[in-house]
Amino acid sequence: MDLEVLAQEVLERCQRLGRYSEEPGRLTRTFLSPPMRQVHAELAGWMEELGMTVRLDAVGNLIGHYPGQAPGAPLFLLGSHVDTVRDAGCYDGVLGVVLGLALVKALEGKRLPVALEVIAFSEEEGVRYGVPFLGSKAVAGRFEAEYLDLQDAQGQRVLEALREFGLEPARLPQAAYDPAHVRGYLEFHIEQGPVLEALGAPLGLVEAIVGQSRLEVVFRGQAGHAGTTPMALRRDALAGAAEWMTLVEREARAEPGLVATVGMITARPGAANVIPGEVQLSLDVRHADDEVRSRSVAHLVARAQQVAQRRGLELAFQTLYEQAAVPCDAGLNSLLERALQAEGLPLHRLVSGAGHDAMIMASICPATLLFIRSPGGLSHHPQESVWLQDVAAALRVGRTFLRMLAQEEHPCST
Repeated sequence: MDLEVLAQEVLERCQRLGRYSEEPGRLTRTFLSPPMRQVHAELAGWMEELGMTVRLDAVGNLIGHYPGQAPGAPLFLLGSHVDTVRDAGCYDGVLGVVLGLALVKALEGKRLPVALEVIAFSEEEGVRYGVPFLGSKAVAGRFEAEYLDLQDAQGQRVLEALREFGLEPARLPQAAYDPAHVRGYLEFHIEQGPVLEALGAPLGLVEAIVGQSRLEVVFRGQAGHAGTTPMALRRDALAGAAEWMTLVEREARAEPGLVATVGMITARPGAANVIPGEVQLSLDVRHADDEVRSRSVAHLVARAQQVAQRRGLELAFQTLYEQAAVPCDAGLNSLLERALQAEGLPLHRLVSGAGHDAMIMASICPATLLFIRSPGGLSHHPQESVWLQDVAAALRVGRTFLRMLAQEEHPCST
């Protein structure tokens, strides 16, 4: 099979899926939104063309099953997510799903000792409900009951959204895979950064994924008239939040390897002539060393408390999400390294600063990531892109990886 032609098909399918959006003129596709049905229909059609059986689990993950050589063969999983951030590009997440299906097509009907399943995770970004990885958490048996009560900006709970989408929340436990039956998980993903481009390398082998903390921080002061309240008597929640935001940036820069981001801010009551009485912010902190990350989160919260106290504000905060740093599986990476060498491609090892479904899947099976170069380092951006030759390289490595996997009596480390 001509993998250059197949790579072109991959790009075209990603671009086609990029048309399905909640917002006209830009790509936004959040968890269980109406355009997710269109994405499912497109992917399910291709899965069926490839001879795969298709199912939709209780959290909205779409799964295609390609049988192995024998009934009941152990599973090897490929996949990524099909939800997006707001004003997204066409490749983050979706490329990994479409590449997984392309690798099934590249088998040309051949069966392996393992059955392949390609998973299109329903939610990874956490945009709609503030908590990421709901799709892969269900697959890993880590979907907590309290997630059902999370509310989106319109006040709709996850429980209601699932039912509105035609899913049955009572069946969520059945979405979990049996770890004893899963040999491993491989995710292809754009790098979302500039390292591979700077190295002149099409692909990168991920050795670990950094840990993450995501918090909600609220400063509360006193709303008041913008014209009649003297500056010295104000309890301006937005001014306090702004001061703290600059401290977050300054102190994150001072800690090697740490990244900290305030990505969302909401000021209330939100009028030009009213002093903000309450401000709600997000805080995202990441580091490869969990101890450094935890210490940094505590320090940034303490700084927020200091700012609030000095300005006569109240402070509230809650941790929405905690994820420890995750090493990628050495056995799978060894196979990927051999596949890269067999295809004459350079080996570059990376640590992922972004979270991925692979870090959740690692809790039930050996899991790893293969990064694909991001031109310009762009991601979470409408102009994110990939190069045709890099997608073809990923297909070559993936096909060789599957051939090597088939030859291994015990293909994955435990």
